[in-house]
Amino acid sequence: MIVSIDTGSRLSPYEQVRSQVAEQINAGDLPVGSKLPTVRNLATHLGIAPNTVARAYRELEAAGLLETKGRAGTFVAAGSDKTRRRAASAAKAYARTVTGLGISDDEALAIVRAALTAETR
Repeated sequence: MIVSIDTGSRLSPYEQVRSQVAEQINAGDLPVGSKLPTVRNLATHLGIAPNTVARAYRELEAAGLLETKGRAGTFVAAGSDKTRRRAASAAKAYARTVTGLGISDDEALAIVRAALTAETR
């Protein structure tokens, strides 16, 4: 797993960690069962507070992408495949809706980006 923090980004370090881990899971770069670094190790590697990484891991666990197995560590959850399928289904429904409304691809993507930005604030 490769996560980095861009100090010049308008996204908080928490959001950068959360989104990068989620992207790697959704892309299949982190397959089901992959063990993630400990909160402390990742925080030290990135030069950020452990609570920042812990918050990102908690959010990903709440979304069904990660599962914590006590002292054994944090792993990519089997439910992450189901999560991807649900997201793909929602994306298809959105695509049908905006196409039916005559909204261009660029505008539809801009609407999604705005919604994602609003959701992470």
